[in-house]
Amino acid sequence: MRNAALILGLIGGLMALVVGFAGYGYTEAIRAYGEVDGLFRQVANVEALRTAALLSPILAIAGAGMARARALWGGVLMLGSAGVFYMGFGVTVFTLFPMAFIAIAGLLALAAGRPDEPVRHF
Repeated sequence: MRNAALILGLIGGLMALVVGFAGYGYTEAIRAYGEVDGLFRQVANVEALRTAALLSPILAIAGAGMARARALWGGVLMLGSAGVFYMGFGVTVFTLFPMAFIAIAGLLALAAGRPDEPVRHF
């Protein structure tokens, strides 16, 4: 389970990185060049989107990196990443898969226990 959490978290974090770059770039382009009626509009909360674009991939990739050694911490970071991603971007076609990968990786990391220890995470 730890390996699955690592792989899913890393893939989800990289997809979130692409979506984050696109979201941050979109808000910056609208700020620089202005809105186009009927085509391009600024998002309602620019700072929330930019914060999610920065934090979510970092938390997901860091959590995936911790999933093998510290599954509890890695799982918490990945679930936090999925929450931040949802708060900033919502559910769209482009955010559905990164959020699902990161959330499932977080749940797998939380459910993982060491094979040679009867107690999980502690």
